[in-house]
Amino acid sequence: MIDGPLSDNSAGDGPAGDGLRRDDPQPLYRQIKQRLRGQIERGELGTDAKLASERALEKQYGVSRITVRQAVRELVQEGWLHSHPGRGFFVARREETYELHLLRSFTAIAEAHGRTPTSRLIEGYVCRAPAEVARPLFLPPGADVVMLKRLRCLDRQPVVLTQDWFAARLVPGILDLDWSTGNRSLYAEVRDRYRLRPDRGRTTMSARLANAEEAELLELTPPAAVLTIEQIAYDPQGRPVNMTFSTHHPLRYPLSLDQRG
Repeated sequence: MIDGPLSDNSAGDGPAGDGLRRDDPQPLYRQIKQRLRGQIERGELGTDAKLASERALEKQYGVSRITVRQAVRELVQEGWLHSHPGRGFFVARREETYELHLLRSFTAIAEAHGRTPTSRLIEGYVCRAPAEVARPLFLPPGADVVMLKRLRCLDRQPVVLTQDWFAARLVPGILDLDWSTGNRSLYAEVRDRYRLRPDRGRTTMSARLANAEEAELLELTPPAAVLTIEQIAYDPQGRPVNMTFSTHHPLRYPLSLDQRG
């Protein structure tokens, strides 16, 4: 375990080695961190591989113990390494992440990752729209909506609980389809059967403790945190297509968000 604040200043180190540059604007500890992370990403240091000792890294890079410790500390904090007290530091197992994409289905994302998607119907019904659904779907109070709740699985492990809401007039007969077995794609049905074409949308992310139903269905031990996503999809004319509330298992289905400047 690494205790106490660590300095960002490596002025006390001797001549830097192994390609480190003192005239680089990046501090020496960060240069070391980047080299170690690069070795992990390239597979030169595989999962569960033991990191060289602090003494060996000091000698390799020609820096002080505090500089090495700061580099290792940040790699631990970012999940690249984990510590075994008395044994050293080891390369952590990196969980695969899944893209958060409003216009791409769970099925398509799963198959792109080589996983087998399945789903289980929890419930489906027509009701009068609650206020929190009517407003974003641009519906008058009391309008009929369809709610479809499903448990989504990867390789038979439950990972996401979803609730999809539609204006009932847009998807007549959708509850007559067999949602109880296999992996019928809601995205494909909306596109091909009902000719609804989501074009853009809005996503809101949050986190909270799982309720009893979510903990049971997602196989979580309470108290357990879950990631929640609220999404509204719109067609090219800006009309709402559907609203989705999803609750994600934080370890089995971690999400990534690609951002570009």
